[in-house]
This record gives sequence, structure tokens and C-alpha cells, in this order.
Amino acid sequence: MRILVLGGYGHFGGRIARTLAVGGGLEILVAGRDLDRARAFVAAAAVGPAAMRPQRLDIEEPGFASALAATGADLVIHTAGPFQGRDYAVARAALGCGMHYIDLADGRAFVSGFDTLDAQARAARRRAITGASSVPGLSAAVVAAHLPRFSRLDAVEAAISPGNRTPRGLATTRAILGYVGQPYPVLLGGRWRTVHGWQSLRRERLSDGSVRWLARCEVPDLDVLPRRHPSLHTCDFRAGLELRRMHFGLWLASWAVRGGLLASMSPWAAPLLRLSEHWLDAGSDTGAMLVRMRGTGVDGAPLALRWELLLPGGDGPQVPCTAAIVVAGKLIRGELPGAGASACIDLFTLDDYLAALDGFQVRTALFEET
Repeated sequence: MRILVLGGYGHFGGRIARTLAVGGGLEILVAGRDLDRARAFVAAAAVGPAAMRPQRLDIEEPGFASALAATGADLVIHTAGPFQGRDYAVARAALGCGMHYIDLADGRAFVSGFDTLDAQARAARRRAITGASSVPGLSAAVVAAHLPRFSRLDAVEAAISPGNRTPRGLATTRAILGYVGQPYPVLLGGRWRTVHGWQSLRRERLSDGSVRWLARCEVPDLDVLPRRHPSLHTCDFRAGLELRRMHFGLWLASWAVRGGLLASMSPWAAPLLRLSEHWLDAGSDTGAMLVRMRGTGVDGAPLALRWELLLPGGDGPQVPCTAAIVVAGKLIRGELPGAGASACIDLFTLDDYLAALDGFQVRTALFEET
């Protein structure tokens, strides 16, 4: 099988390309607009020389669809974000070429509207899957794994906080800054209410004793999970930066955007990324993810669960990549029959996901809360 990874030499694409290549039996096309970077990545990758091949491919060029068809790929994995404000041109091109499609989109509108491609995907007899990342890929799998303990699920609240020493890319930085201070709707207490990005601060103590500050973020879960679980009356999400100077700096910036002093923080992505890189030796390399579920247990009593994932040793960036790796593996083995376009929900189990992280430093725990 020939797999083309768009952005394959990038922060997440590179991890996906290497992981799939190590499995053997596949041809991985490491694609992007910079052929020299693709060549350098392939030359430096610790896999057999036949497993990877550099490929120049620019999704912004008018001839992209023709160039994509010429690659002869069976599957396209799109990692070249950010996906906020993007259309579905890449997915449509892949389906038009008879290729399966997976992306790592974390843009709420992008993932929520992806089912508009369903008819094209079914006509092509191919799968098109969006949001194959931490959200909603992993968060939805966590909820599904523990759903049997509930007779009714009322609330899901999730959070992600990477370790400060974790490398970060410009696309991720732009995605975060795009919603800082911006209004968006969230299901809270049975009503859709307007909140603002990177506000509503919360302090969270992790099981390793460390403390992280969190703030509201707009992610696909806010639409996808209430559709999947109609009993929900609350669905919320937060994220946090480990260094308080960075986390509270963004919180202050959110008020400047909310108050109209700044239209958006997105234009500041490159300088703020450079500033953050001056502090890479501070903090830790431990990433964390939390998923809280509240409702009524099968015994009729109130039930509150808190699932926690900790990734010491700098392995945090593997988590956003793993859903795409798991889904690609299932497509390769023929374990995802049928066709259609959908968000990355109900395509794998939490056990499938954690098995794909074997060899990385991963700790999970489940707590009952009062």
C-alpha cells in the first residue's frame, strides 16, 4: 500500500511517516511544498531506504489534484494544518483520485461540517475521516470505553496540557491563537451559551502532584460529542500551557481581543512561537490529558469518573498522531469496511489506541470523584 503523508516532514507528519514506515510492507511518500526538506527528512529517518520517498506536492497550487493523482497513492494522510478556515479541497481531491483520506483536523467548523463529503466518499467507495487526533479521536474513544458504566451520561469535560519542553510548530500555534479571546458557543447546563477562548481559568492538580492551569478552547468535541451522546447537557474543553508566564500572558491577551483592542492574536503566531522557544529549558517534558464524565451509574447512583493520561519523557507529541496511525492500520488490514465521510468516532477502541503507544512512556489512570 502506498501512503502519502502531506506535511510528512513536519512536526506531526514526520512522526506518522516514521511510525508507519517502521511497520514495514508500505511505501511512504513524504510530501510537502519543500522538496529539499522532504529529502532531508527521508535521508535522516531511521528506517530502510525503500520505505520512504520524498515527494513535492503543494496543496495551494492549481494543479494539485492532477499532481496528487500522479503519485498513485492509496491513502492520503493530511497533517498540513492549521485547518481552521480551510475548505475540503484536499479531501475532495483525494476522493476524486480514488484514495482514502485521513486528517488531523482540530478545527471545530472543519470537523463538524465534514459529513458534506459523505456522498462523494460513498460514490468513490472510500473512507474519508477527519479529526484523527487527540480531539475528537482519543477523547471520543475514552468516553466510549467508560460509557457502559453509565445509565445516563450528562457531562463530558476534557483538557490537554503539553509539557513546556515539548517541541511546537507554527501551525499549532496559529490554531491556538485563532480562538484566543474569540466568542463561541458551548453546551453548558443544557443550554448553548457564549464563552470566550482562553478564559474561564481553572487550576488542575495531576496525579503526579504537579499543577496545571487551564483555559477554555474551541475544539470539534463541542459539536461532535453532543451529537454522538444526545443525553449530554454539558460538553466543555480546556487547554493549558505549563509555564504560567505563557498561560497567563495568553489569558491577558484574550481580554485585549474580547475588548476589541486586537482583532485576533493569529498575526502574532510567529513572534510568540520564537519567544516561547527561549524558555524551552523551563518546565517539564510531561504532557497530560484529562477526560471527566458525569452522570448516573448503572446502579442509579450519581457517578463521576476522571480519566488521566500522563506522558513523561517528551512523548506527548505522539498522542495527536496516534489516531491517524491506528485508523491507517485498520484501512491497510481491511478492518474498516464500507465507505463514507465522518469524524473520527467509533472507529477504534481505547485499547487499540493505547496498544499503538506501546514503547512510549505512557501512564493512564481512572478515578472516581465525588
